[in-house]
Amino acid sequence: MPKRSGATDPVLLGLVLLGVLIVPWFLRHGEQRTTSWAIQTGLDVANTYFVWRIATNPVMTPAGRRIWWAAVLACAGCVVGDGYQTALLLANPAMTTISAVQTGLVVAGMATVVGAMLRHPLGGSGRQRLRLWFDATTVLTGVAVFLWYFFLATDLSGRQATDRWAASATAVVMLLITFGLLKLILSGTAPFTRAAGITAAIGVSGTGLAAPVALGLFGDPGPGGGMLVQLLPCVLASAAFRFQQLQVWRLAEPKPGGTGGQSSRLPYLAVVATQILLVVSLRDGRVDARVWGVAIGAVVITALVLGRQVAALRDNERLLTEIDGQAERFRALVQNTTDVTLVIDRTAVITYASPATLRVLGVPAEDLAGTSLHDRTHPDDRELHAEQARRIFANPGTGITMQTRWRHADGSFRWLDLVGTDLGHNPNVGGIVLNGRDATEARALHDELSRQATHDSLTGLANRVLLHRRMEAAAQRVSILLIDLDGFKEINDRRGHHTGDLVLQEVARRLNGIIGAGELAARLGGDEFAVLLPGTDAAAAERLAEQVAAVVSEPMPIGGELFRVGASVGVAEGAPADGDGLLREADAAMYRHKRERKGQPAAN
Repeated sequence: MPKRSGATDPVLLGLVLLGVLIVPWFLRHGEQRTTSWAIQTGLDVANTYFVWRIATNPVMTPAGRRIWWAAVLACAGCVVGDGYQTALLLANPAMTTISAVQTGLVVAGMATVVGAMLRHPLGGSGRQRLRLWFDATTVLTGVAVFLWYFFLATDLSGRQATDRWAASATAVVMLLITFGLLKLILSGTAPFTRAAGITAAIGVSGTGLAAPVALGLFGDPGPGGGMLVQLLPCVLASAAFRFQQLQVWRLAEPKPGGTGGQSSRLPYLAVVATQILLVVSLRDGRVDARVWGVAIGAVVITALVLGRQVAALRDNERLLTEIDGQAERFRALVQNTTDVTLVIDRTAVITYASPATLRVLGVPAEDLAGTSLHDRTHPDDRELHAEQARRIFANPGTGITMQTRWRHADGSFRWLDLVGTDLGHNPNVGGIVLNGRDATEARALHDELSRQATHDSLTGLANRVLLHRRMEAAAQRVSILLIDLDGFKEINDRRGHHTGDLVLQEVARRLNGIIGAGELAARLGGDEFAVLLPGTDAAAAERLAEQVAAVVSEPMPIGGELFRVGASVGVAEGAPADGDGLLREADAAMYRHKRERKGQPAAN
């Protein structure tokens, strides 16, 4: 069934209209038994259809469907019983008694519903279910005491035996239905909405209790009024069933957890009300069946509440023991873990620090409390901290990972892998939780591997990979110097590779001393070097090439001796996208320069 508002449902509006119209009708025409029972039979037919639609709805759980199928059987029994009573009245309009067949079918149908309600799962643990049974029984006993004192004791004593048994059976069944509804509503597992359940409870209970209640409160309502107080609850029950049929889709929605303290107050209100009623009943000093009923009910309610309190005290003792054990376990885990845990407020002030801060940061936890985390963060990481804080605030309850540096007590900075979670909505935390693991060694290894991938291990200069990356990243024309050492092979052959390595390292040091900011010196392999000059034209590059040749050619004091090498430098200038082409062009220029230095003609 599509979602539909009860305010616009024609069937529900029709039931409301029926309830309004029958009031003047019966008040004007007096006792109309045949009409009353005919209307009741029609309502029973409608109720059977309504509850059948609810029972067959796909959103209904198996346990809920069991209750609604019992309601289908009960409504069908009411159709037969009330229809039979209507037929008897049509045959004999002067008939004033209610058929035993009608009473038996109604009571049997309602008993079926009561059985299904009592079998419905309560949810929760065994102790929770025990407290729920105590609460529901206490409230039911309180309702029974009030009904007994004000209505049933007087009403039942003035009837014939047959009527007394029928009235007693109906009252008992209605009280059991009230108990079942209380049980389901208090447990939060009811297969109906709270509004529909309360309305149906009033209507169903009213069919059996409205007449004595009206008699006790207002006196004899008259023939027409008597019909109304019996028929209006039936209309109300039908409206509740129809409303539940319209709202059955709400059962598929997630329900808020628990019923809170509101439900737990009901048993105590029942105790207070019953005790007050007992005092009122004894004010004239007369002890009769009414007073004895109240006294017995007060004793039963007191015993139930005491039983509930004993169960609650035992549960509290067990809960406190479990909480103490969990707190001790958590304390041991926090104190012995190697990970740092901090709780900070939205201004980055530390409100809690775990003992691991002493091992990781060299600072006792108590010294960190009340200090600002910004003051301990590396200046280069503070902007990252601010950005990550915005992400954490935007995703409360979700862990956000990052890596940052915090200052150690010795002045150095330690890398930490962090997970930040905003738990400000949790009153037991009230801040941002940072869980950090020392990643200093892992970060150092990562940086070293990254450097080895882009730098020459002997000289520390950039390698060919980094040279190409920097050329590709250049936004303007570049010049490149390609340098080949002259005379290096003789030093390497005669003095060995160790001396040759020292010469290469000295050349690298001299190149780094010449180049400026944004320029890059690289070793391409062997005795071949390159210098990348972003934004430098060919003329400026030629001047730098001459300076490089002069600086490299200066004597090198190594191992107590002086060594000299020459430098042939080729220059190329062009677009950075053609990196390989620039290197080839510079390589050709370098060989031309090398031949010119040796007095050889340059090859085309």
